[in-house]
Amino acid sequence: MAGRGFAPKDPARKAGHSKDASPTSTIRFVGAPQPPLPADMEWHARTQDWWAMWGRSPQSEVFMESDWDFLMDTALMHNAMWERGAWTLAAEVRLRVAKYGATPEDRARLRMHFADADEKDAKRPATPGGTARERMGVLKALPSASSE
Repeated sequence: MAGRGFAPKDPARKAGHSKDASPTSTIRFVGAPQPPLPADMEWHARTQDWWAMWGRSPQSEVFMESDWDFLMDTALMHNAMWERGAWTLAAEVRLRVAKYGATPEDRARLRMHFADADEKDAKRPATPGGTARERMGVLKALPSASSE
């Protein structure tokens, strides 16, 4: 006689199993330099500084043409915030720059790591000051309060 209850679920249909076994698509990386802000409009000084900051950022080394285009649209929103006081755009600007790792929290969420972190770890001693026994010396237990 077989066991009681329902038949076990097919392992391929269980939660947590990938349903899509096909590989992800791979594209060729084509980097693009930062374009200048368009000269046909007046740009607020804060937006000009913001645009220059993105050009200097380490993330910009891996920006493609589509990334710069997306940031150009974001620059228009940034400019409207500072030029016309359209502060309702601030949330959208923040969401857009978060995609590129604007803050430490954004970089952590995107799993961005600084290239020099591995070098700093290699220079740091594995155990500061030697072994635990060398650092702490010989530890002795104190008599308990009840034995006095």
